[in-house]
Order: sequence, then C-alpha cells, then structure tokens
Amino acid sequence: MNTSANPSVAEPVPTRAGGPSAHPAGHPDLVAPPPVERRPPLTARLSGAELRRWYWTLHELTTLARTMGVPTSGGKQALTARLAAALDGAPAPAEPRPARRRGGRSAAQLTAPVDGDTRLPEGQRCSQVLRAYFRAELGPGFHFDRHMRAFIAENPGRTLAEAVQHWHDTREEAARPQEIGPQFELNRFLRDWHGRHPDGSRAEAMAAWRAHRARPTGPPGHDREP
Repeated sequence: MNTSANPSVAEPVPTRAGGPSAHPAGHPDLVAPPPVERRPPLTARLSGAELRRWYWTLHELTTLARTMGVPTSGGKQALTARLAAALDGAPAPAEPRPARRRGGRSAAQLTAPVDGDTRLPEGQRCSQVLRAYFRAELGPGFHFDRHMRAFIAENPGRTLAEAVQHWHDTREEAARPQEIGPQFELNRFLRDWHGRHPDGSRAEAMAAWRAHRARPTGPPGHDREP
C-alpha cells in the first residue's frame, strides 16, 4: 500500500510474537536484543568466578598456571580450583593425598599357574597372570573394568572363582551408560548431542561443541564445571 498519497493512513508498526519487534529507528520504545557475550582472554586479570564460567582446555589452563607460578600437577579440576584461588588471592585449596597402594610396592603378586581356588593376596594388581586366567574362564572379551578392578583391590583373601562370579553378577550394571565425569566435558557433550541428533555427523557435532564452549554457563558469578 502506498501511504505517501494518503497522509491519514498510518505506517504499520513492525510486530513480533507478544508485541512490537526491535526497531530502534523510529521506535525508541522497542528494546534491541542484548549483545552476545564473548569469552574473555585467559589472563591473570580474570577473577576466579569468571574463570569458572567459561570452558578452557587443559593446555590453556596449564599455560596460565605457569605464567602465574601456580603448580600444574593434578587433573583439570584440581588445576582450575588452584587457579581460581590464585586469581582471587585466596589460599590454595588443600591437595588430596595420593592413595597408598595396600601392601606397598613389594607386595607379593600371583604367579602362574592359578586356578579357581587361588586366593587374592593383599596388594594384588590387575596383572597379566590374572588377565590370562580370566580370559581362559570368561572368553577373549574379558577386560578389567571398574567392577573387576575394585574387586581385585578390595577383596584380599577371596578366590578367583569368586572373582569370576563377580564378573557375571555385574554385567547388567556394566552395560548401563555410565556418568561421564566433568573433566571429560567434550565426551559428555558429544554423547548428549548425538543422543539428540542421532543422524548428525561428527563435523556437525564438533561445530556445536565449539559454539557451546564459546558461551558462558550463566550470568556473572555462576560457576561452570571445570
């Protein structure tokens, strides 16, 4: 419609769902969308809270730690906590003591031959001797998963026959999807993304991951899992 020829006809106002759309020119009452927040440079000027809001690779965190004289030992979670404390000028968090192997390094280990009546000694490791025995009993698909590693480490005095039964007893639980720890954020993201997009390609998933890690998890003061 040509409104210039008829002054009495008002120019239509742009609309959007629930009201007028953002149109700063000529409509000052309309609000423009907020700017997209960008990940800041990783420097010693960040606060600890801001550090936790964003995704950083272990390499990035390690580089910053070295420039600040912060110890780089431990995993990503420990390093993030250490850096956040240093950025805020707070005391370094307490470091967990490494688990001590029961029986010590000199603990006697099982040697071949072994059978179902052989008992696990204190400090027994998931050795090649045990691997060979379990594969002979359970088939070539046997592997030391978390259930078997825990049984070997925590049950001195139990027999290998009981360990075989433990394998059978834990197969249903072992087949269930396991929670992926926060230190493996990429793995967790890809699993969830492919669950929502079963036909999606690896390239599409990685593009979504790059977009995800470029965004904060929430407003200032909100911590992101390291």
